[in-house]
Amino acid sequence: MLVKLLTFKENNSFSTVRRIFTAFCLFIFLSGTAAMAQGLEEDESYTREFTYGLNFNTNGGLLGGAMVKQVYLMQGKWYQFWGLEAVEVKHPKEVQYQNRYTGSTFVKGKRNYFFALRPNYGREYTFFKKAAESGVQVNGIFAAGPSIAVLGPYYIDYNYTRLDRNGQPIGPVDVRAEPYDPNIHTDLNRIVGGSGVFTGLSEPSFKVGAHVKAGVSFEYGRYMESVTGIEVGMLYEMFPSRIIIVQGTGVDEGVKNQNRFFSLYLTLYYGHRR
Repeated sequence: MLVKLLTFKENNSFSTVRRIFTAFCLFIFLSGTAAMAQGLEEDESYTREFTYGLNFNTNGGLLGGAMVKQVYLMQGKWYQFWGLEAVEVKHPKEVQYQNRYTGSTFVKGKRNYFFALRPNYGREYTFFKKAAESGVQVNGIFAAGPSIAVLGPYYIDYNYTRLDRNGQPIGPVDVRAEPYDPNIHTDLNRIVGGSGVFTGLSEPSFKVGAHVKAGVSFEYGRYMESVTGIEVGMLYEMFPSRIIIVQGTGVDEGVKNQNRFFSLYLTLYYGHRR
């Protein structure tokens, strides 16, 4: 009889991200209120800004991904920018299991890793400029662009070793790395763990869609020097067909895998101006 090696471990990273997002939104709201109360305006402006940072969103894990952005002055309070985001998109029905002895984990029913590359072009409007030595700058942001879905098959290490009636191995150990198929790898006790993201990304497939996003940013730091900021907003993206992330978890296929994704996001960024 097989020895049960796996214990259920619920993935609650989504609720964690939401709590973080709520806390930051409260902080940002208070900061924005203070900035409006200050009513600080100044003639000094900047012509270029380059920033990079980390993205947190409701469709990712604890850390969603990364971004870079180059901003150019148009006229007055209007700016235009080019940006690029790279984030991992997870499914809310992902359930993680752990091998009790090795500590290795795998996600039940997961078929593909899903990474989204989002080049975008947008406009930025400055509602409130900061004073030279203090205060907060508040910007409104809108952007759109293509979305490139990079899909990599989810590999697991599956134990094919022959066992006797007492669950003891017969012959040599036979563990193979294979793309996870819930219809074939039905015995969860034989799944040693996931093989790692780089195994699947060596066999990528691609889909091209589009996305739009809108948000508000709050920037700190001196003009002509470094800048630190927080951006919060919402993003919507669509692909021509469904993105298969999970299968075989007892949920209707149309519910499990969509071609449209909506998320709230928070980005912490750093950069410089001139």
